[in-house]
Amino acid sequence: MRMIVGFLRKALVLQVRFTLTASPTPQSLHFLLHHFYPFSSSSTSIPTSERSESFTVSYLIDSCGLSHEDALSASKLLRFETPEKPDSVLAFFNSHGFSKSQTSKIVKSLPRLLASDPDKTLLPKLQFFYSKGASKPDVAKIVVSTPGILKRSLENQIIPSFNFLKDFLQSDEMAITVVKRFSRILLFDLHTYVASNMNALQEFGVPKSNIAGLLMYRPMAFMVNPNLFRKNLEEVKKMGFNPSQMKFVLAIQAMRAGGESCWERKIDIYKKWGWSEEEIRLAFTKSPWCMIYSEDKIMAKMDFFVNKMGRESSLIAHRPFLIGLSLEKRIIPRYSVVQVLLSKGLINKDISLVVLFESTEKTFLERFVNAYKEEAPQLMKLYQEKINL
Repeated sequence: MRMIVGFLRKALVLQVRFTLTASPTPQSLHFLLHHFYPFSSSSTSIPTSERSESFTVSYLIDSCGLSHEDALSASKLLRFETPEKPDSVLAFFNSHGFSKSQTSKIVKSLPRLLASDPDKTLLPKLQFFYSKGASKPDVAKIVVSTPGILKRSLENQIIPSFNFLKDFLQSDEMAITVVKRFSRILLFDLHTYVASNMNALQEFGVPKSNIAGLLMYRPMAFMVNPNLFRKNLEEVKKMGFNPSQMKFVLAIQAMRAGGESCWERKIDIYKKWGWSEEEIRLAFTKSPWCMIYSEDKIMAKMDFFVNKMGRESSLIAHRPFLIGLSLEKRIIPRYSVVQVLLSKGLINKDISLVVLFESTEKTFLERFVNAYKEEAPQLMKLYQEKINL
């Protein structure tokens, strides 16, 4: 009988070893370890490191929402055999309003945080942002977008960077606005990038209020090599933009949005619609925003005006403001009203795009809806339905 029991024990141990070498799932590995490990002798027991890795992987999947692949990768940086410490970290994030998906993203990016003492290493950073007027949802978004904030020094990096923004903007509230839009700005040496580029703008005659506006709404525009930034300033000035006007910083913002490759792609899009280089320059000087909108939005607007409405693309180059209008909330609802009026012969088909789309809501309703209540009483209902869609 003893020989049989010994044989069975050896067979079970061999089965465990075979399973361990066959890339088991965390669930199957946990099952085997739980049921078979007690039978193995001291000479054939499973190493502690392997048990620890199995528990870590299972925990990362079950408690943190990581995929099996991400959990395996994270387990190379982090090992634990009991859930107490990682549980305390997850509970900490939950108590500060982080959703499960937000916490999962943070753990995936920085798995070693699960081994930290949240009250000593994490809480002071969150409290700093709270003290500057950020709400819990704000702080959660800041941290999720830039988890690296949690491993940087509060005293040596985060506070000095924040104070730099506050000193220039003269307000904690405005500084927090910048951080919410581009939280990675706190991780940079702001004197190397932001301060140098601010000085360049001032040298070109840009008012401080306009520099502050650019910093608040497009902080990424400052995160560029100072030499390249000065080159952009020279180019914008040569195009005829006045540094004392807000259009100048909007033009800088447009040139920096997405980098040089994105700028070239948008130029190519307009050329595909038949715009000449002169028309592109004209449109840009009238409305720098035409080079800030996404490529998909540019394509969708041009397609609607040219293919749907049958207008010449060059007309849009002279009225680039049209590209910034909402397709769903303005262009399509108003065009739907015009189609009904055209079908009834109540208006001319060559109606101006400016009159149709750039007029205020009140003017549009008076001119194209209320003026034809008797001839087309369904227009208001149609218009409101299209807007709601």
